Amino acid sequence: MLDIRYIRENAEKVQKSTLDKGYKDISIEDLLALDDERRSLQLQVDDLREQRNLNASKLKTGGKPDQATIDEGKQIKIALAERETLLQAVEDKFWPALKAVPNVALDEVPVGETEDENVEIRVWGEKPQFDFAVKNHAEIAEAKGWLDKERGAKIAGARFVYMMGDLVLLEMALWRFGMDVLTNQAILQQIISDNNLNVSPKAFTPILPPAAAKQAVFEATGRLNRQEQTYKIEDEDLWLNASAEHTIAPIYLDEILPESELPIRYVGYTTAFRREAGTYGKDAEGFFRLHQFNKLEMECFTTSESSYDEHLFLVAIQEYLMQQLGLPHHVLEKCTADIGRPNAKGIDIEVWLPSQNTYRETHTADYIGDYQTRAMKTRVRRADGSLELAHTNDATAFSERPLIGIIENNQTAEGDVILPEVLRPYMGGRDRI
Repeated sequence: MLDIRYIRENAEKVQKSTLDKGYKDISIEDLLALDDERRSLQLQVDDLREQRNLNASKLKTGGKPDQATIDEGKQIKIALAERETLLQAVEDKFWPALKAVPNVALDEVPVGETEDENVEIRVWGEKPQFDFAVKNHAEIAEAKGWLDKERGAKIAGARFVYMMGDLVLLEMALWRFGMDVLTNQAILQQIISDNNLNVSPKAFTPILPPAAAKQAVFEATGRLNRQEQTYKIEDEDLWLNASAEHTIAPIYLDEILPESELPIRYVGYTTAFRREAGTYGKDAEGFFRLHQFNKLEMECFTTSESSYDEHLFLVAIQEYLMQQLGLPHHVLEKCTADIGRPNAKGIDIEVWLPSQNTYRETHTADYIGDYQTRAMKTRVRRADGSLELAHTNDATAFSERPLIGIIENNQTAEGDVILPEVLRPYMGGRDRI
């Protein structure tokens, strides 16, 4: 969440950013009015508590207390209870209203009302040309026996599938390749040098995080999306994660990190669950947008001054991974409406899909700053002993979507799929499936 002092000092900027992100029903003016009322009541409560303590000290002095002092104490008690009740009622409105205010978008983020207004900033790779009728990934996977939607729907409902055979092996190869890159400091140093970045080459630590989080924890990350995304476990104070970073980000909840340990970098694998409300058409074909999918995610904790460069580093890693797979793609600067509530900036990478004759998203990189750590109370103790909020960044390493890009861009007339060279060692040396 944002600092209420920052909101007071930048009310117009925060309101504009909030509207630019599409949160039309959030009024900064109303929030600040609540804050004024809250602060006024807090001063009254503090004053009455001081009076109560002074009155109590009089009652404790030697001799019998006079009736006026006793009566004064009773009146203070009544007034204090009344003010505390009013304060609690205001705070019950204030804190949810504060948490609902989205992070402020950086000035470089383009203003837009839909994802169609994201801005292309780089293009990589040649789009393949075919001399046969192109099939989509679902047609190829079903013909090969890699994908069974009917039995998945029979067991769990629509948009749950069975993935089988060589597709499973290829997915495992993708995860292993991603892990090998992210845990190799020499490769990370090369990525840093190639992109002229000023960050540490420290390797990522592999992590298998929980697949669920308590509601208060999920809310602290700013990622709980009841309507469109997040599944609730019935009769439990638990929500299923919709991406690995949702349970990696709060790992240091209420903790202080020594500056000497930063950056802390994790690469986490988990099965994720999303409601994906409102999805239809091509997004519902094959395994492009399922309710259950697997994901390899990067999460980083840094100081405030290094967090923006860390964001650029994560994007550079994503581009490296896609280039190593040989997949044509472009890189987008996400507009205000598409970056999400906790994000100050976001980058997407989209792979070229021949069957759709367009690019589709495979990667997202989120620059968040201290929006999450303020609510999570994750802080850094600097070398001089001072405390400040840590900064967080998260970014996709791999979801299952690059598999779609591999299948479609590398398909053959015979219905086979040519494997990217970097994945062949993980597939027993095979060059096609």
